[in-house]
Amino acid sequence: MSKIYTNKIIVSVTNDLVSDNRVHKVCTSLTNLGFNVLLVGRKLPSSPSLNKREYQTKRFNLFFKKSMFFYAEYNLRLFLFLLFAKSDVLLANDLDSLTANFLASKIRNKPLVYDSHEYFTEVPELINRPKVQRIWEWLESKMVPGIKHAYTVCGSIADVYEKKYGTPFKVVRNIPRASNNLIIKNKNTNSGKIILYQGAVNIGRGLEQAILSMKFIDNAKLVIAGDGDIKPELEKLVEKQNLKNKVEFTGRLPLEELSELTLKADLGLSIEEDLGLNYRFALTNKLFDYIQVQVPVLVTNLPEMVAIVNQYKIGEITNSLEPEKLAEKIKDSLFNIEKRETWQENLKIAAKELTWENEEKILVEIYSRFLD
Repeated sequence: MSKIYTNKIIVSVTNDLVSDNRVHKVCTSLTNLGFNVLLVGRKLPSSPSLNKREYQTKRFNLFFKKSMFFYAEYNLRLFLFLLFAKSDVLLANDLDSLTANFLASKIRNKPLVYDSHEYFTEVPELINRPKVQRIWEWLESKMVPGIKHAYTVCGSIADVYEKKYGTPFKVVRNIPRASNNLIIKNKNTNSGKIILYQGAVNIGRGLEQAILSMKFIDNAKLVIAGDGDIKPELEKLVEKQNLKNKVEFTGRLPLEELSELTLKADLGLSIEEDLGLNYRFALTNKLFDYIQVQVPVLVTNLPEMVAIVNQYKIGEITNSLEPEKLAEKIKDSLFNIEKRETWQENLKIAAKELTWENEEKILVEIYSRFLD
């Protein structure tokens, strides 16, 4: 007999659900905990169909695809849906889905949980648009102080929110599940090296510099797995610099295909620029994805990522994103056999400790109070 889930939780995001690994893991954990989970997002014209999941999904078809009009339309549609849909708990992911959830939770007297994936009001896209940034800061200031149950991705952001609004935030890092495939290929060969960047192809990710660094690197290919605002510009840069044989764009991949690609990599990049507090406090999903399949990493000198790399001794830290200097760091990370042997041993330990199975214990503490 199949298990009957009586506690309904509606989880909201503004993306199309295809490649949001953190939300997928949370929804799966909540299902395993005993919730009837419905994940709500949006559908774009380019959105692929979703693979079958252990929980229900719903995607809105919206008229507006970007700008404040999109956020307004999405939150209005979401608010009306939450107002009448059966639910026992509401979970808002990030500030851009919080307004609808906050209002619906107040009107219906339903518990609200807030999962902040980043320091939203300090993302580079808002820092350069102060008027829009002030609107989001105003919304945040009206809602976050009234939230009782909240968590975020790292200690630095949790501390900022608690000091700013007096709202305690727990920390649930975006760590992958323990891999069932830890047969790691020989990464000490000197040919056919794969340098991998996975994630959003947006400003501030060090991608332009990584591409230009490939002019100084032989026997390796940079693979950029993801999509985003600056992808067309980067593709033009690759063509202009005559680097098409050294740089590959895969586009956005389904979670399963991305996992297979990550397993093949020899070095994982997480080289965010220090463009405001959100990036300064970054503790990226991809860093933990690399670690889980025992891929050495190269990160920029930002505190949260440096703390992980230094704790486990699993890769290099770069103080500069100047292409020629970055290339030297990449080459050392790829071809220094002694360092790589040490990193590979340490990655075995890190991969066992940094698992979602350990991290989700915090979710159990947060959500078990809402179960019958």
